[in-house]
Amino acid sequence: MRLFVTKPINVLMAEASDSGNTLKRTLGAGNLVALGIGAIIGAGLFVRTADAAAQNAGPSVVIGFIIASIGCAFAGLCYAEFASMIPIAGSAYTYSYATMGEFIAWIIGWDLVLEYAVGAATVAISWSQYFNKLLEIFGLRVPYEWCHSPFEKLHDAAGHVTNQGIMNIPALCIVFILTLLLIRGMQESALVNAIIVVLKVAIVIVVICFGWEYIRPENHTPFIPANSTYVDPQGVAHHFGGLLGILGAAGVVFFAFIGFDAVSTAAQETKNPKRDMPIGILGSLIICTILYILFSYVLTGVASVHDFRTQGKEASVVYAIEHMSGSMIGGVWVPAYKWLSDLVTIAILLGFSSVILVMLMGQSRVFYSMSKDGLVPPVFSKVHPKFKTPYKSNWIFLILVGAFSAFIPEDIVGDMTSIGTLFAFMLVCAGVWIMRKKHPDIKRGFRVPAVGLVSILGILVCGAMVFGLGWTNWARLIGWLLIGFIIYFSYSRFHSKVRHPDEYPPGTSPHAVPEEVPPLI
Repeated sequence: MRLFVTKPINVLMAEASDSGNTLKRTLGAGNLVALGIGAIIGAGLFVRTADAAAQNAGPSVVIGFIIASIGCAFAGLCYAEFASMIPIAGSAYTYSYATMGEFIAWIIGWDLVLEYAVGAATVAISWSQYFNKLLEIFGLRVPYEWCHSPFEKLHDAAGHVTNQGIMNIPALCIVFILTLLLIRGMQESALVNAIIVVLKVAIVIVVICFGWEYIRPENHTPFIPANSTYVDPQGVAHHFGGLLGILGAAGVVFFAFIGFDAVSTAAQETKNPKRDMPIGILGSLIICTILYILFSYVLTGVASVHDFRTQGKEASVVYAIEHMSGSMIGGVWVPAYKWLSDLVTIAILLGFSSVILVMLMGQSRVFYSMSKDGLVPPVFSKVHPKFKTPYKSNWIFLILVGAFSAFIPEDIVGDMTSIGTLFAFMLVCAGVWIMRKKHPDIKRGFRVPAVGLVSILGILVCGAMVFGLGWTNWARLIGWLLIGFIIYFSYSRFHSKVRHPDEYPPGTSPHAVPEEVPPLI
């Protein structure tokens, strides 16, 4: 069945230079760094940090961030080499098609739905939670049943169910609004994203500076809790403390780093991809890693694990700010920095919006490439005649992401996103090494130093985080891949253009190598 047929490099390069039915090149290095930061700083930092502290590691979630950043650094180096060498929309999917063959490429492409589409849904759910915090400033609130999934229940002190979710309407609304913006154009989307990035990075720095003074040593003692088991309100058991707790936390907060690889999906919309892609990927990753380690240390210092498990669960950052300093007046706690918590709520909402925007962009670009290769229907590569965006793909993923956002709990989709992305990272680390062996002479704008060592370490660190996420998430990943296999063997392999080279434009088929590779820009 030729499952591992690879897509020839000459075809990839010809697609990169195609000026017909393709995407518009409008992005520079600064846009890409902002795009990366826009995708990285979001729900992972403002929500998943508290989740990991509560369920897995306590204050040692800081170590979890360090482990996650190491894994991302190895993967980021591999992404940077690939993106500088193959400047095509599609990210890890495109890279694996050129190195490990069509079947592995399909697995990656299908797996990236977990990263981008399900990831966008995760952030949309978090957006909904902070949207309620914003409404509370004005004495308003969306009723519980209309901002939670039907699988979520509200319990009283005695453990009795007092309310149950029906549909998360705010999450669905923000996905719809941002889909419209993406259809309008990539340049406009990048401008909006850049403005939001400046705001939310400033807020992260302000929280670090204000919160440092109010770190309580008792909240960091012991820094690494002893091994135990924590059972969350849904009845799911988690390893807490020790090495397994830290690895579990690394897998959870790994969600906070998802986004730098989304930069690579915009390669076909970048003016000078060979130079700008490595800058965008590695630059955004370095900036966010520094901010993450400082932010998680402050957050776990100003609030306790008990706080994260109870009152602060849904909007932990706002809760921590409101309770790090204040006084009791008439039996009511009056926070000293209410203004800061209100400002943070607004900034987080905008920040989450930029994350959703980039993830929706990444998903549509991956399926754009898969559609051009024939592995998914042609509708996913239809480009708007005026805006030059894959607008039909955007509409389709609005339905998928909207459904996840409205009806699935945040912790489930968040862990699915993490394990899917880690799996993709492992294959990218392997792919860059394979490509170095198979095509050593291809010009690379960036080269991974000690590629064999970096690839192996990237696979091992990401694999350790997959292990830390537990068997329930392994089962979800396997189930998701089985669905993908059904689609591949029933549709994709019969429509693959690599298997039917006559469907390629003249001079670009796998059996027609041009005398000179067309210029990339």
